[in-house]
Amino acid sequence: MRTLILSLFFLSTGIFCQAQKLRLSVAGLNHGHVGWVLSSMNRGDYEIVGISESNRELAEKYSKQYGFSMSLVYDDLNEMLEKSQPEAVAAFGDTFSHLAIVNAAAPKGIHVMVEKPLAVSKEHALEMKELANQYGIHILTNYETSWYPSNHEAKRLLESGEIGDVKKVIVRDGHRGPKKIGVGPEFLEWLTDPKLNGGGALMDFGCYGANLMTWLMNGERPISVTAITQQLQPENNPKVEDDATIIVNYPTAQVIIQASWNWPIGRKDMEIYGETGAIFADNRHQLRIRLAEGYDGFDERTFQLQELPAPYPDPFLLLKAVIRDEIQLPPFDLYSLENNMIVMDILQAAKESAETGKTVYFK
Repeated sequence: MRTLILSLFFLSTGIFCQAQKLRLSVAGLNHGHVGWVLSSMNRGDYEIVGISESNRELAEKYSKQYGFSMSLVYDDLNEMLEKSQPEAVAAFGDTFSHLAIVNAAAPKGIHVMVEKPLAVSKEHALEMKELANQYGIHILTNYETSWYPSNHEAKRLLESGEIGDVKKVIVRDGHRGPKKIGVGPEFLEWLTDPKLNGGGALMDFGCYGANLMTWLMNGERPISVTAITQQLQPENNPKVEDDATIIVNYPTAQVIIQASWNWPIGRKDMEIYGETGAIFADNRHQLRIRLAEGYDGFDERTFQLQELPAPYPDPFLLLKAVIRDEIQLPPFDLYSLENNMIVMDILQAAKESAETGKTVYFK
């Protein structure tokens, strides 16, 4: 229903064609997903007014590839924000820099969108939240799975009661590892650095499951977290773990998060088990639902889903709509700060559990 309302709203107002472009700046170019914002800058809904990047060679490479002027590039983040006067900044650097970006942007009333996860630690996340509250800015966290139609249909089916109350959720995310899939050297350098990334696979892919479960549970806080990590590719990831299993317990449910740089194939999938059936979000577009019949029988239906209506499938359109007060995110939305603060609670507890070998209980 929410997506239908949004679709009708944008169609009726023609807002994408008529509204003034969002003045967007980019902080950092060493994130492997930065091509997303650079490749979409000519479509008309936003304009890049400034870029901060101290690596001049990297900036020049992207300038040639995407056709932006090097006059947009500043070595210093604060100078870029001061001179370009953006409405929002999209963070495409290492995760450790997220706090510094919010520190620079918030006092100027500039909104921030970061690539997942929100921060490297709960300490950083709390400082970011305080700045957002103090200066009245939005901080959104972008995950690829936030706009998967399969995940949204899974939540709708769960809330319809078709499989009963949720009892167990299994979320699997990851790939063969950053080095094996050939990420750029500037991305690999910080992605495998425990300070700049906050960890390895646990942070890189564990955040997806924590984000989705917080959304499915409507913001309910867990009781405890138990985690085990391994380093199965020491030759490729010498400083960080590359495999993590995180068990998050709730009063009436449990999520098992399997985050790994050791899958033979890339994957982002989720299984939801209720009292009378199960939902399988196999990938972005395919979803299956199984309803139990007898002891081990079931009736299965498969759905091939269409993309969500605008603006949700596009983080930059969504950022613009939120800033311009054209939509208000529902409580504990996948992009929301309140959701991602709980994500940081879970990730922080998972790191502590893996280090100590003990279950971490929430107060």
